[in-house]
Amino acid sequence: MASFMDRIGFDMMALTFKVRDLFSPPEGVLLESGISEGFKILDYGCGPGSYSVAAARLVGSKGEVYAADMSPIAMKYVKKAILKNRLNNIKVIQTDCATNLPDNSIDVVLLYDIYHGLKQPQRVLQELYRVLKSEGTLSFSDHHMKEEDIIYQLTKDRLFKLSHKGNKTFSFIKE
Repeated sequence: MASFMDRIGFDMMALTFKVRDLFSPPEGVLLESGISEGFKILDYGCGPGSYSVAAARLVGSKGEVYAADMSPIAMKYVKKAILKNRLNNIKVIQTDCATNLPDNSIDVVLLYDIYHGLKQPQRVLQELYRVLKSEGTLSFSDHHMKEEDIIYQLTKDRLFKLSHKGNKTFSFIKE
């Protein structure tokens, strides 16, 4: 069970994200990832779910979004957002690494503003590599990291290579 302080901290983060989303709407950021109707998306480290909700709208009723986070508080936020927005194409996954999704099943993985805080980043990248389709995209952003660090961290184990850099995100594909 989450402590009161954990809940306050998460609530503050969620408020910060709401402000962020006013100036940089998730839909605009997601356009760089190439999401299309019918895609399967994994929002890894989804937090309160603003990108999950936006992705669910983009993939439509034939697509699916998996909102994954280690925080039970995040899961509650996402479930509230699902109900509020009347979405039936988002599934929540509480995890700190393994998603239990099938191999090669995801079209786009969203890895936004979480990498810098991962305890085992290479293990997470291996899991994302496993679930990503061979023609899939890992869409990455982390404002806590410099561009050269992002590229190095994501390519050093030869799992991914940089496909292109957008205005807000980096797109990686399987090596």
